[in-house]
Amino acid sequence: MEIGVEDRGNVLVLKVSGRIDHLNASAFHEALTPHLSHCSADGTPIVLDLSGLDYISSAGLRIFMIVAKQANARGGRIAVAQMQPLVREIFEISHFHLVYEIFASTDDALAAISSTTTTTA
Repeated sequence: MEIGVEDRGNVLVLKVSGRIDHLNASAFHEALTPHLSHCSADGTPIVLDLSGLDYISSAGLRIFMIVAKQANARGGRIAVAQMQPLVREIFEISHFHLVYEIFASTDDALAAISSTTTTTA
């Protein structure tokens, strides 16, 4: 599992690749934590680009739930974009599509988050 970081205007894009399972779920959470401190109502929204994520286990989903709760507690916003079909299916089966805003592309997620951030600022 690897995470690439890219600033795109007022939004932080984190590109996740590889697999997230019980072996690296904690490392995934540790890698996300520094970025979550800026994800607040008046801070930086995050787009998780999952185009390179091949697989996610229940341990990985647990981290996604923790991250969503942490962002929500701060009034932050996180969107998910470009999921591979298998990852999308896992998200839907486990109802994570109700927890995260999901977009077909990173550009769609950026447009949605940027427009909301701009209009509320």
